[in-house]
Amino acid sequence: MDQGAGRAGAGPLDLNADLGEGFGAWRLTEDDALLDLVTSANVACGFHAGDPATMRRVCDRAVARGVRIGAQVGYRDLAGFGRRRIDMAPDDLRDDVLYQIGALDAFAHAAGDRVRYVKPHGALYNTIVEDEEQAAAVVEAVRDYDPALPVLGLPGSTWLRQAAAAGLVAVGEAFADRAYTPAATLVSRREPGAVLHDADAVVARSVRMATDRTVLSATGTPVPVQARSLCVHGDTPGAVDLVRRVRDALRAAGIEVAPFA
Repeated sequence: MDQGAGRAGAGPLDLNADLGEGFGAWRLTEDDALLDLVTSANVACGFHAGDPATMRRVCDRAVARGVRIGAQVGYRDLAGFGRRRIDMAPDDLRDDVLYQIGALDAFAHAAGDRVRYVKPHGALYNTIVEDEEQAAAVVEAVRDYDPALPVLGLPGSTWLRQAAAAGLVAVGEAFADRAYTPAATLVSRREPGAVLHDADAVVARSVRMATDRTVLSATGTPVPVQARSLCVHGDTPGAVDLVRRVRDALRAAGIEVAPFA
């Protein structure tokens, strides 16, 4: 089933953020404050960031607030924060993803809930937009764990196409604070302006994506954005205030903010 084609009519829009992205004594995201605002939490599973204590804490607090828990799976790359592509054998990638889902699900169960969806992180997310082999490996991992789990990704990607073909619920997402190419993909973080920091602009484009289902690319051309979920990165400076403003602006525009899972 493919929900990457967008929201029917004026249906609700999910608001997600990447959380639990610290490690040991290091803290990157303001998890508690963001959990008061988002409807879905993409929780790092220990490979690009996160550790058992962090996963437990975020799951406990997400369940207490009614926020859906998603497994944010990535390459085994703590040093690079999962933002470096790794040319992995498909079986190895499948098993790494399966491992991460299971690890987070243990803490979600301990908190009284379960993992509700899967979202790749960073370089893995971008790689499987086009890479057939790696996309297939991630799809296989999700199917092996629970074929009823929805998956979140870029509309039109190889990842969502393969997921839908395999019978998974494929959910498209848009990015409030990332620049888009004219082809409706994300501008590489290696390029200047890939991450947007103008709060007014981020809020305005979020409402436009939710209501008109378009966004201006980095070259100024409008591109279609068909999504059921909207991501604001938790590690963006001022993320808490930004997410609050985006949520409030969506509601003011008549958009219901509610989880997809």
